[in-house]
Amino acid sequence: MTLLKASEVRPDAEGHFATITLDETARHRRRMRMVTDRLPDGSSVEFLLDLPEARLLRQGEGLVLSDGRVIEVRAAPEDLMEVSGRDARHLLALAWQIGNRHLPAEIKDTTIRLRRDHVIRTMLEGLGATVSDVKAAFDPEGGAYDHGHAHSHGTHHHGAGHDHDHLGMRGRDSEDHRHGHSATHSDYDGDGHDD
Repeated sequence: MTLLKASEVRPDAEGHFATITLDETARHRRRMRMVTDRLPDGSSVEFLLDLPEARLLRQGEGLVLSDGRVIEVRAAPEDLMEVSGRDARHLLALAWQIGNRHLPAEIKDTTIRLRRDHVIRTMLEGLGATVSDVKAAFDPEGGAYDHGHAHSHGTHHHGAGHDHDHLGMRGRDSEDHRHGHSATHSDYDGDGHDD
């Protein structure tokens, strides 16, 4: 029996026959064997996600199978931190710090959501942020990640003398500098290190 393929993503899942519930990391894919959530009869459908380019599958989007049926993407609740600032300007400054560390972040009206990370929590609280734990679907901002490439950094260059010490803690980069996806850093900054 030939494995069904899903090679098209629709902005909605109108008329879907099944769902698939995935966390944010599992939703950032190009090609992968997947299985739907259980159907009412207890069965499930296995299929091959086969997209032209890696992308983040969003809550409510529809994966179109080769037989024409549609599967709705659902975002699984995850352990997150919700970050608040004293005011709008303070929250912007916190957002800059988060962005400078390349962390996937979901921007809400008055808060920012991130994956739980004790090092980042300590850094943000040290900057005056209020940080609380939440369990919710994680739908980070797309930015460069949503335009069909798997975060290759493309033109990610720094000037000479930039030491790229993201967390202010040398030696912790491999443990705590998480991008939330599988990326191979092959860029060379020209200042003596690979990013």
